This record gives sequence, structure tokens and C-alpha cells, in this order.
Amino acid sequence: MTPFQIWITIMAMGLVTYLVRLSFIVAWGRLAMPDVVRRALRYVPTAVLSAIILPEMLRPGGGPINISFSNARLIAGLIAGVVAWRTRNILLTIAIGMVVLWGLQLIGV
Repeated sequence: MTPFQIWITIMAMGLVTYLVRLSFIVAWGRLAMPDVVRRALRYVPTAVLSAIILPEMLRPGGGPINISFSNARLIAGLIAGVVAWRTRNILLTIAIGMVVLWGLQLIGV
């Protein structure tokens, strides 16, 4: 592929993504969602984030499952989970999780 084709592909994918998201926003204003659907949709961000993060915590770099003290990502993720549970503060959770991860990587865990 030429650089021009790559840029056209990237812009086309961005446009398609934007239009798909816009269609839901437009439809949301016109359709009456049942209450059970609204309640279920509140859990989508948590489910998606868990599906992205958990595999990397348990299988760092796509390797075999590593549930040990040598897995810095798992330790940092568990500590961040405790911080999230106790404080309910997203920014504090991310900050402490990253500081713990970087600290563990710095000392060679």
C-alpha cells in the first residue's frame, strides 16, 4: 500500500466509526429505551474495560497465564482494584496503579 492509500484507509475507518456512534446518539433521542436496557447499559464500560485489562494482567505480553508475585501487572492491578473499591476515585486508582506498576518494573519484578 502506498502512504496515500494508508491515510485514506485510516480516514475512512474513522468516518465509519464516527457514523456508527452518531447513529446511536441520534436514535437514542428518538427511541424510548426500556428501563431494564438503560440499567444494563450502565455496566457496558466496566465490562469492556475488564475485557481489555484482565487478559493483560493474567497473561502479560500474551504469554502463558502468570499468577505469581513475579507478575508486576497483576500485583499493580490488584492494588488498583483495592484502591478503586475503597475510594471510588477513578483518577486516584489509575495514578496509584501506574505508580505501583512503574515501581515494580523499576525494581525488576
